[in-house]
Amino acid sequence: MTKVSAPLDLKRSLLETFAINERANQVLLTSISDAAWDAPSPTGKGRTISDIAAHIHNVRHMWLVVSAKGTKIPAKVDRHSATRTEVMESLAKSAAALEKLIEKTLADPQGKVPNFKPDVVAFVGYLIAHDSHHRGQISMLARQLGHAVPAKTMFALWEWGTLWKESGFSR
Repeated sequence: MTKVSAPLDLKRSLLETFAINERANQVLLTSISDAAWDAPSPTGKGRTISDIAAHIHNVRHMWLVVSAKGTKIPAKVDRHSATRTEVMESLAKSAAALEKLIEKTLADPQGKVPNFKPDVVAFVGYLIAHDSHHRGQISMLARQLGHAVPAKTMFALWEWGTLWKESGFSR
């Protein structure tokens, strides 16, 4: 018996891909050692890991403020005082709010995100690129601080099929 697969649903795939990206954020932040979380940069300049993680959320907050007016937007976090739990919970909340914005925009035939050009696909690409850039910074900084992210975690960040399942998806 031949298995017939459903046609690609680009809208669903785009939402799932954004969810995978958020799962990667959560996996990475969970693996950061307590000693590295708030440790100053070895050079004395730049952000801490906690600052970078808070920044990811706060940039999402900024986009929600300008693109999702009239919706419930999670509060910014204070990058100097937020705990790891607060940052991770805020990231989950901003991801959920962005998911709603993406869903709403995907329902629009033009796919226009308010105050972002050109469209929702580029917006999701921007969000993922921003998060990924900072995941790289976090990983590098942890290593420089002498608390490298475990190799198992580093490999797990590239296992998008596993991250997809961990995000609650299946086919």
